[in-house]
Amino acid sequence: MVTQFVGFLGAWGNPGQLPPILSATLGALVTTWTTFEPCFLWIFLGGPYIEKLRGNEALTTALSAVTAAVVGVVLNLAVWFGLHVIFPYGNTVDWFAIVVGMAAFAAMIKWKVDIIPVVLGAGLLGLLFKTLFLF
Repeated sequence: MVTQFVGFLGAWGNPGQLPPILSATLGALVTTWTTFEPCFLWIFLGGPYIEKLRGNEALTTALSAVTAAVVGVVLNLAVWFGLHVIFPYGNTVDWFAIVVGMAAFAAMIKWKVDIIPVVLGAGLLGLLFKTLFLF
């Protein structure tokens, strides 16, 4: 989604002969296509051969290392986004984000609320807060 957004903004800023919204939409679509199409190709073309490779010790070790690297990247992104949500301007704390985050965590852990209602509820709370208290 971040890549798609970057494609949208890049095409918006340099629309060429097209209207900016059309250029940005096409930029987002092309970015999405080029991001995910190779993955689907690998899955569809390589899927039948995966079971044959399961016993290959060297490949299993390499894939374990790749998995660890991906987990590290995801953790790094989570920490980066978390810090920028809690400290949006570097030195001030966004208490509303902390309270909404704790409420969302409690809803999922204690009351077993699914992720989609939690995300929608947190989004609506944020929209209401920004609409009512900052404008």
